[in-house]
Amino acid sequence: MIGLKKKRRIQIIVLAFVALAGSTALIGYAMQDGINFFRSPSQIAADPPTSSEVFRIGGLVEAGSVNRGNGKTVTFAVTDGGATIPVSYTGILPDLFGEGQGMVATGSLVTGTFHATEILAKHDESYMPKEVIDALKEQGVYKEPNGS
Repeated sequence: MIGLKKKRRIQIIVLAFVALAGSTALIGYAMQDGINFFRSPSQIAADPPTSSEVFRIGGLVEAGSVNRGNGKTVTFAVTDGGATIPVSYTGILPDLFGEGQGMVATGSLVTGTFHATEILAKHDESYMPKEVIDALKEQGVYKEPNGS
């Protein structure tokens, strides 16, 4: 027969485990919409995601690809040197957005075109997001900024 102290200890351990599992499940459920994975254009070309998946793409804005259409819609291409993905964005672009500059966009890939809901551009002449630097280094395209 199990003693009262031992029974109480087992109950506390089981209750703590259930509480931990429940809180982990609630945190995971709350964060599912807030997690956006980063992908480079080469990764997207090799393994295209589903059209319902929201993720971030980053790279350099390809020179000569920026096309400002009617209204606030802008199309351009983003590249990491290994692949190029067309991007469509409706909205006001950041002031530092430009051809040959690093950028990160959030959105989804629909029929081969990335439809961005948010565009982030670098904040000075030497900054580039870590994910973009890593992707460019993988392709052998990244050049260290001067003076660093």
